[in-house]
Amino acid sequence: MNIIFAGTPEFARVALARLHAAGFLVSLVLTQPDRPAGRGMKLQASPVKQFALEHQIPVAQPHSLRLDGKYPDEAAAAREAIAAAQADAMVVAAYGLILPQWVLDAPRLGCFNIHASLLPRWRGAAPIHRAIEAGDAQTGVTIMQMDAGLDTGDMLLLERLPITDTDTTGLLHDRLATLGGRLMVEALELAACGGLKPVPQPTVGVTYAHKIEKAEAAIDWRMSAQAIAQRVRAFNPFPGAATALAGEAVKVWMAQADTLCAADADAADADTVPGQVLSVADDGIRVQTGDGMLVLTELQRAGGKRLPAADFLRGFALVPGQVLDAAPAQLAAQKAAP
Repeated sequence: MNIIFAGTPEFARVALARLHAAGFLVSLVLTQPDRPAGRGMKLQASPVKQFALEHQIPVAQPHSLRLDGKYPDEAAAAREAIAAAQADAMVVAAYGLILPQWVLDAPRLGCFNIHASLLPRWRGAAPIHRAIEAGDAQTGVTIMQMDAGLDTGDMLLLERLPITDTDTTGLLHDRLATLGGRLMVEALELAACGGLKPVPQPTVGVTYAHKIEKAEAAIDWRMSAQAIAQRVRAFNPFPGAATALAGEAVKVWMAQADTLCAADADAADADTVPGQVLSVADDGIRVQTGDGMLVLTELQRAGGKRLPAADFLRGFALVPGQVLDAAPAQLAAQKAAP
């Protein structure tokens, strides 16, 4: 089968590599334009573009595919490249651009999307983050026939994955990326012989996974310990949950809700406030929240490395009674956000 692939980040690169290894002819790759990144802010190619160049696959990088938009010449050039590819199908995975109807109609079999959730739950930009943040017990991958809506197309294949209480977005991302590549290979093989059976999405259970904003990183210690722990895992590796002590920003990379031991129960009396440090030990820093206790087990000072609590405490003086707060920059951004 001759396909066009549209995608940008590592999640998409994994799928492209799986399709390429399975023997599909990838005649064209669409990916986002190179972006500045790193300390030097030099232009860097996306993971998908890097894979395409390594395997001599033609690449197009339009800023937009709208023929009547801000970049009509780029869109027109992309239309010519898509038409010339004469693809049977287009595979889309975290591409980052809206596909106009002319793109959806271009391939013979249409456009297939790899979406990292169990649709219709968590339509939108950040399904992995939001599933962990919400405390979902499971997620998965849906292969979808794309239409003009936001992740509203018919479901073609679906497979579930459990979410453990230690999963971060980074860990879950990798498992879902591998699953997405495998399912897309299966979907294209079924499409080649007319074996796909589209199923409309349910009209109940629709939720939207809005884009993650840096302002969300600031820990609100008034929340419950369980809710904060879920946000810490959801925001690992981006944007990283943040707090502060005496104005110094600290990232919290791993944490877990815990019951109070006898000593901590004595410390957590009526005078404690959310964010107050209850105890400090090598196995974690115990902090009072709006409901329950949170144990911080992996932290990072500004400009430093991620460290287990024991190593972090060797270079950061922290004693019971001190009160953590939101990192000032993030808190200001959070307050300024609409």
